[in-house]
Amino acid sequence: MAATAFAALGDPVRLRILAELAEGERCVCKLLERVPVAPNLLSYHLRVLREAGLILASRRGRWIDYRVAAPALARLRAAIPARDGL
Repeated sequence: MAATAFAALGDPVRLRILAELAEGERCVCKLLERVPVAPNLLSYHLRVLREAGLILASRRGRWIDYRVAAPALARLRAAIPARDGL
């Protein structure tokens, strides 16, 4: 799980999307305003992040809202071993 999530974050666009969602839940229309990619590419990157378990989606009428999956971020933090003196 952690390796898949870290691989998903290896793309600068996906990292930017996650940073936007870390500020709060957003619909696709708001993400398009903040992340400079074509709508089809945004959908692709959102799918990769969902499949990696980093974000969650919920439908609101015809809109889909996205938010960070907090448990996934906690698992990522736990996957990075703490080192004394760093």
